[in-house]
Amino acid sequence: MSAPSSTELKSSLNTLVANYKSTTPARVKLIDCFLAFLIISGVTQFAYRILITSHPYGAFVGGFGSTVGQFCLLAGLRAQVSPGRDEEFKEVSQERAFADFAVASIALHLFAFSFLG
Repeated sequence: MSAPSSTELKSSLNTLVANYKSTTPARVKLIDCFLAFLIISGVTQFAYRILITSHPYGAFVGGFGSTVGQFCLLAGLRAQVSPGRDEEFKEVSQERAFADFAVASIALHLFAFSFLG
């Protein structure tokens, strides 16, 4: 088997982006933007910890733990509100999923706040 050419790769990526733009609801796109922000934030925090200083270690643990935890909670919310979710999450409404996400986020941030000391 030969490796795919760059034109095939570009064509596949263009198709992926076009399908994402046309079929993904706005609320899921917003969740995806927040997920991307959390990835950038986590990488930045980790790079700062490795490259510059580790002095406020409790603050790093609280901030990084909050970022990772928020990413996990948001990925779960995305799974519950995405189109085609009806079979797997039929007994959970989208409003209930968001309420669960909000309560878990508050609990997560209270936990992270305890590390900031």
